[in-house]
Amino acid sequence: GFAIGPHYRRLATMRLKVLRRYPESKRIFLQDGAVPQPGFVLKQPELAWTLQRIASKGHDGFYDGPVASKLVRSARRHGGIWSRKDLRAYRIIERKPIVGYYRGTRIVSAPPPSSGGIVLVQMLNMLRQFPLARYSRADRIHIVVEAMRRAYRDRAQYLGDSDFIKIDIADLLAPTYAKQQARSINRRRATLSTTLVQDKSLLRNKGSDTTHFSIIDTEGNRVSATLSINYPFGSGFTARGTGVLLNNEMDDFSIKPGVPNVYGLVGSKANRIQPGKRPLSSMTPTFLEATNGNVVVLGTPGGSRIITMVLLASLEAMAGRGSAKDWVTLPRFHHQFLPDSITFEPDALTLNDQRKLQRKGHKLKQKASGYGNMQIVFWNQAQKKMSVASDPRGEGLAVTGR
Repeated sequence: GFAIGPHYRRLATMRLKVLRRYPESKRIFLQDGAVPQPGFVLKQPELAWTLQRIASKGHDGFYDGPVASKLVRSARRHGGIWSRKDLRAYRIIERKPIVGYYRGTRIVSAPPPSSGGIVLVQMLNMLRQFPLARYSRADRIHIVVEAMRRAYRDRAQYLGDSDFIKIDIADLLAPTYAKQQARSINRRRATLSTTLVQDKSLLRNKGSDTTHFSIIDTEGNRVSATLSINYPFGSGFTARGTGVLLNNEMDDFSIKPGVPNVYGLVGSKANRIQPGKRPLSSMTPTFLEATNGNVVVLGTPGGSRIITMVLLASLEAMAGRGSAKDWVTLPRFHHQFLPDSITFEPDALTLNDQRKLQRKGHKLKQKASGYGNMQIVFWNQAQKKMSVASDPRGEGLAVTGR
């Protein structure tokens, strides 16, 4: 098991009502129907059994056999429509990563149905058109926000599962398109998101339970992996006898054009629900590979803000400023096209920054606390040295083997 800490208590308090709704979740994740006290050891023997089945049987240990039977039986008992056939039919699809370049660094990130790689590279392609280092802090933030706004606009309009829709990745990442987008940015004024909309259905409407790990081994092999059940505690439903907490990833689909999901993201028909389709996500596991041999492996949970968190850390890393610890603790701000406002962590923007951004026409919304849980591994080729960092906002762990 694991000892309950403040991060767990905050998320369990946030989803207390839904955890109490389902007996199995209430039994496992709560203590006498209440959020467990700090230090309480939460044990999950049923989940251990499921993981042992997967370890010994592989794919069939989950999607077939006794685990699958328990999953389907429990879901159907509570009104679900799963069948054994549904589970047996599921297959992992390996896709080519998204690759981009930014001032001498190769960026490798997630392809659709994640929006992370395309949106990240789009933003960097736009920002490459500006001498950011010469700008004042407020002007630099303004330009970065405008790049975020435009890339998230394209996310809403064009992205979805590439097995079901045609995504013109080459066009979205083309240098000519980036220059066109950059030319539309006014250094003195914020762009109204409504003026960027081509699909008018996007205007009908006026945190997270994701995990990330970053690894580099002694031979240079590397992994950046983001896993998600979407919202904290997912659907809140645990399948009896399995310990498996089911996700609520259906919320990542565009239920209706212009209607936001739990993270405020809107979408178009490109991300509508269809049988067998995979929903659009924001997961952005990323490699930064510099020409001098330096490598950064990074990623974070955080819902719709994942991509902008990775962007801000990547900009600092590629500029050679600070350390891995500095990159995970970097103050964060975010814009996602709609709603049309900059959200930011406490202390991320000074009062002077806020005044200057408001004068440019930006709407600001301060978050009550920090967000994200970034994990970074940095290999410095010249020093032959590995450095690691885990975001203090979360409860991760940074370790090296030597």
